[in-house]
Amino acid sequence: MSLALVSDLTSKRFLQQTATRLLAWIGLIASAGQIADWIFDLAPHGWWAGLLIALCVLGLPLAIWWSWPRPIEETYETPNTTIRIVKGDLFAQQDHLVIGTCDTFDTATPHIIARGSLQGIALERLYNNDAAKLDADLAAALAGTEPAGDVVKEGKTTRYPLGTVAVINHPQRQLYFVAYTEMDENNNAHGTPDGLWSSLNSLWAAVSRSANGGTVCMPVIGGGMSRMSNVVPNQDSIRFTILSFMFASRKSRVCDELRIVLRPQDYEKLDRLELQAFLTSLKPS
Repeated sequence: MSLALVSDLTSKRFLQQTATRLLAWIGLIASAGQIADWIFDLAPHGWWAGLLIALCVLGLPLAIWWSWPRPIEETYETPNTTIRIVKGDLFAQQDHLVIGTCDTFDTATPHIIARGSLQGIALERLYNNDAAKLDADLAAALAGTEPAGDVVKEGKTTRYPLGTVAVINHPQRQLYFVAYTEMDENNNAHGTPDGLWSSLNSLWAAVSRSANGGTVCMPVIGGGMSRMSNVVPNQDSIRFTILSFMFASRKSRVCDELRIVLRPQDYEKLDRLELQAFLTSLKPS
């Protein structure tokens, strides 16, 4: 049994759900038994009490089955879309990808962009460490965007507005490089919840225009080098992202499926039952 499953089965939410459903089952059996006894006068029969006890005991495995952790996903009719939260390798996905970046769209590793960061891995996995090719693709994607100013630092110095999305046509899919942090003179990236919200709204608009409804895969946005993990930890960042996606989807179609992909070690730290309850709560009542 995996550590993630053990964590789910010992969580407060799982135990509460199981207890609630077990008590509901016992209440149902008790009520049905009382009505049956009143109609058919079954109490004098010796087998009657044993049957009721057996049915009540059956409620425990049923309650566990009803509450058992399942994949974190929900499908909606309004808007017509699906949201999934999965563990795995973002770059092994075969669908459109979202990659968070800074407002200068720096790509140079390892002195400006860490090799182990999402951008560093994207450069290695998607461009075979060909930074010149990635820079050329980003420049072409940003050609129609008015810069927001300049910063004196090593690397790229042209700033673009927060929320700028560089859409790159990669073989068989789109890459969405979304600028949600500001790079300072020391090449340190900084982000804020307000900037993240604005950037996500710009991202959904870009996806709506160019993804043709296809599945969009993205990491948890807001941690790492953006220095927002203490303000917006993974659990909250996921909810933040989902809310912005749902609000945008209710205005116009964004995509058929949003898939948030986490590394296994990050996935196991989530309160998965709470996230499933959150997804379910977004369905119209």
